[in-house]
Amino acid sequence: RDRGKLSLYGAAMFGIALTNIDRNNSEAGEIVRIIEQYLVQDDENQTAYLDLQRYNNWCWWYWHGSEFETQAYYLKLLMRTNPKSGAAPKLVKYLLNNRRHATYWNSTRDTAICIEAFAEFIRATGEDKPNMTVNVLYNGQVKKTIKITPQNLFEIDNTLILSAEEITAGKHKVELRKRPDGDSRSPLYFNAYLENFSLEDPILKAGLEVKIERRFYKLERDTAAKTQTAGGRGQVVDIKTDKYKREVLASPSAVKSGDIVEVELLIESKNDYESIIIVDHKAAGLEPEEIRSGYLHNANSRLYPYVEFRDERVVFFVERLPRGKHSLTYKLRAEQPGQFSALPAQVAAMYAPELKGNSDEDKVNVGDK
Repeated sequence: RDRGKLSLYGAAMFGIALTNIDRNNSEAGEIVRIIEQYLVQDDENQTAYLDLQRYNNWCWWYWHGSEFETQAYYLKLLMRTNPKSGAAPKLVKYLLNNRRHATYWNSTRDTAICIEAFAEFIRATGEDKPNMTVNVLYNGQVKKTIKITPQNLFEIDNTLILSAEEITAGKHKVELRKRPDGDSRSPLYFNAYLENFSLEDPILKAGLEVKIERRFYKLERDTAAKTQTAGGRGQVVDIKTDKYKREVLASPSAVKSGDIVEVELLIESKNDYESIIIVDHKAAGLEPEEIRSGYLHNANSRLYPYVEFRDERVVFFVERLPRGKHSLTYKLRAEQPGQFSALPAQVAAMYAPELKGNSDEDKVNVGDK
């Protein structure tokens, strides 16, 4: 009767209890349908999670508000009601991506519950008994053959590194093929990493787990801007205020010496991260309006970063980057006339540099006043 009033954490545990009474309990399926209203699937990075902040009774400080425990119990419920659910492997990837230091979650409690959920996932999907032989091909040639069984699952040499000499100019094809003598139902997981030096002009944006976009605005002072205040005798007095109109600048951006340019950095994060560094390589010929480093008090940002204004770049240090979209702004003054390139802004994890993204390169033309 009151299942609609339960927290998502409680609903998932209630559904698991129903399956303990009867594995084919139809009411457990109804619980799944209640919970999946809050399921968000991201096809770009193949993750899924329950958006607890959309749930009215969610409070992070309550034990039943634990995000990772809720996700894990939902995964356990799916394994009992619909082990072939397309959301299940995405939930696993989301939980794996959100480990602290790639080792644990928030506590020994939620870490244990996540591992329990993974164990149920592996048993329900049969991934604990792989039986396959995989050929790794590069441009049609077999570079490596790997046999994967339950006995060597955690001991196989599963890496292949291609050196720069092997990758010549032109198109290349990397293939993973499962040989027909194994179990075709065994899933195969893989990752590919590419490091390269590019001579392209302009440099284009890139990023998956974290993304960054840079925008330029020309600030025009509004000379007619006034505000009302109380005078010495209590009368209403109009006084001039510093107010600007923002004009979006396209790339290449054209400004004149003396113009004020506002830089907006738009950051999008797929997960919650810590110790993030954001670097904006400013164009030569423009200098920051502020010269003192310190914590940035920006009404449009929840990040509260520490900012350093350096000769060639502006650097933001963010202690916590929550999942979602964020904005950081600062001002530059156009000074030296000329044609300049603003190299891409970058966002990265300080202690996990493989987590990174960059914006487009921008061109800035500064004319004489």
